[in-house]
Parts: sequence; structure tokens; C-alpha cells
Amino acid sequence: MPLTPSWLDSANSPDTDFPLNNLPYGVFSTDTLDPRCGAAIGDMILDMAQAEAQGIIDLTDEPLFELPFWNDLMEQGPAVWTALRNRLTALLTKGSKDQALIEPLLVPMADATLHMPFVVSEFTDFYAGRHHATNVGTMFRGPENALPPNWLHIPIGYNGRASSVVVSGTDIRRPWGQLKSPDHDTPAFLPSRRFDMELEMGAIVGMASDGPLTVDEADTAIFGYVLLNDWSARDIQAWEYQPLGPFQAKATATSISPWIVTKAALDPFRVPTPEREVELLDHIKDTGPMLYDIDLTVTLGPEGKEPTTITHTNYREMYYSAAQQLAHHSTSGCPMNVGDLLGSGTISGPTKPERGSLLELSWGGKEPMTLDTGETRTFLEDGDTVTLAGHAQGNGYRIGFGICTGSLLPALANPYAR
Repeated sequence: MPLTPSWLDSANSPDTDFPLNNLPYGVFSTDTLDPRCGAAIGDMILDMAQAEAQGIIDLTDEPLFELPFWNDLMEQGPAVWTALRNRLTALLTKGSKDQALIEPLLVPMADATLHMPFVVSEFTDFYAGRHHATNVGTMFRGPENALPPNWLHIPIGYNGRASSVVVSGTDIRRPWGQLKSPDHDTPAFLPSRRFDMELEMGAIVGMASDGPLTVDEADTAIFGYVLLNDWSARDIQAWEYQPLGPFQAKATATSISPWIVTKAALDPFRVPTPEREVELLDHIKDTGPMLYDIDLTVTLGPEGKEPTTITHTNYREMYYSAAQQLAHHSTSGCPMNVGDLLGSGTISGPTKPERGSLLELSWGGKEPMTLDTGETRTFLEDGDTVTLAGHAQGNGYRIGFGICTGSLLPALANPYAR
């Protein structure tokens, strides 16, 4: 699909994340505007609240953009999603007769503060990248037992904390927790010493359900995608995870990028899941290409210093698609809500530079990596900033996500000290 030209010049640059082909959705504010819904176009944001108030956007009998989140639009379903995308495209296309109406509603992105783009109903994180699962399993169980027996049959996941999902730019505080080293008989309550990042994609559920979904129905129910960093305290996790899996180790924070890139914008970049080693059961069998060719990078910057690119991989490396994850999630009859967030699981490729976590990059801390500054890292140090970026590359344009960034603050003083 070629670039759709816009009358806004910045949207036609091959370097922008937000051409007219993209039109991602977010929430923004300025010094004079309260938080409100906006659509990104080039280096500007279209004020959706004003566009609706002036009757330029008029899709339903009830207002969709009075409140600063996109859940109200999601609840309308795919027909309205498509109608909005078509309307925005018509308004912003080169030669549009509505240019004069829209120009006053554009806000420079440089003047805006970005907020959470939707209300997160529930958060489920998966463990669905084969290279990541193999690397982690090899570290702890050896290569012969790297994947648990169920891994090739189901997308393994756990229910996380929606309350700790935060928008890009939010600082992250190093957590306290129970740590137990091999040379001690009992744990100690200490700040995490092996704090990590995880490169993931997040799928946003846009349609509620109250029963099992097929893979195709699940794909239809997904509204869009964000970058996702599921911060992880590896040492807390090592002590707590048996037998029920991650708990406090993953509860500190999960960062997402501020722009929801719609499934419609990503459709031209669909790719198939990997060839199956074991045939999947019918309820999660592949029905077509449901992954996406999205280049992903991670940079790590020590405080006050230039960042180093530590990872470069692609979303197509996942073993299970978001649609398969959602379909599997629904099989028990589990109700799914508008605004549910599904984390893909760490995205790693087959080579070392493609690993999506410091746990893998430093091989459990045994192989420190050297940054461009000359410093070394096994896990994150206070003051480090981690930034995720990603885009799908089209012919002369790209569908970008912006960035998902966060800086690590030192742990608080012991909150239980007497």
C-alpha cells in the first residue's frame, strides 16, 4: 500500500511515525487544554473533542470524545471504528475541502503532554515468544528441558495488575521485596538487585465477550496495539514464582506507549506465525497471518549520558499471535472487557542482539554487556532510562508507535524500618 498524501506536509515525511496511513489515537493536554482525545498526524495532534463539538466528527447519537480516554469509541465496535478512520482520512487527505475547518483544531505535538490513552480494565501477560522462553528455560533447567511440556500447545499467561500500567515517560521506582540468595537459608527484605525490562507488544481488546471466542472472532475484537515494557524484578521473581508464577516481581509497573496504533493501520503488514512443531488444538489453530512485521528496538541510557541500542528484533518472532492469546483466554468462559490489555510476552529473536530482556542479554548476569559509554550492565542501575521504539516499514512511509520510555529511580528508604 502506498503513502496516502496529506495536506499537512509533516505527515508526508518518510521519517514521521504518523503519516495519514497511521492515524493512531491518544490522550493529550497542553497549558491551556485539559486532557482530551487526539489523533496523531505528522507533528500535530487533531483535537477530537473539538472536532466532535463542532460537528465535524458525528458518528453516533451519543458523544464519543467528552472523556479523556478511547474506551467509549471502542465500545461502538468495528463498524464505527472503520467509519471514524474513513472520516479522518477524508478530512486530512491532500485536496480535502475541509482543510480550513481542521487547521484550527491541530495542536503541535511539541506543546502537548501525553497521558494514558485508555482505561485499562484488566491486564494479562503472556510468555509466548519461543526464543525468550528457550533462553530463560535453558538458563534455569538446561537446553533439554528449556520449554515446559505445555509450551508448544498453549499460550502460557498470568493475570497481572491493571493498576500499575503507566504511560510512557512515567518514572519507575526500584521495588523492595523478599530476596533469597543460594548461600542463605532464609530470605531478606531488600531492594531488587536484578531489576529488568521486557520488550513486548500490548494488544487492546475493543469488544466485550462473555464466552469462548474463535481465533477469527478474537482478531476482530482487537482494537489496536501499543509498545509495552513489563518491568521485572528477577530476584524477587526467583524466590516467589513457585508454584503459582510471577506476583510482586511484575507488580511494580508496566509501561505502554501513548499512541494506540489501530489494527486497520497494521493490516498491510500482517505475517504468519512460525511453522508449528506440534499441531495446535482447533480452538487456537492458525487461520491466517495474524502477526505483524514490526521492527523493534530498545535503548539503554545511563543517567545524563547517550543511550546505547541494546536490542533490535521484530514482532514477527512471536510464536502465538494476540488473537490466539485472546481466543485461549476466553475458552473457560472468562468474560473479556473493553480495555483489557494483553502483553505479548518478551519478544526475542534467534541471535544475541535480538534478545528482549537484560536477563537474556547478560545471560542471567554472567555475561555483562558493554554500553557505548564504556560502562557495563547486567541489570538496570538507578538513573538508567530504557526506551522502546517500533515501526512497520511501508513503501516510502512507516507506521510508527512513537516511544515507550521510563527511567529507574532509586528505591525508597525501607518503608518498614522501625
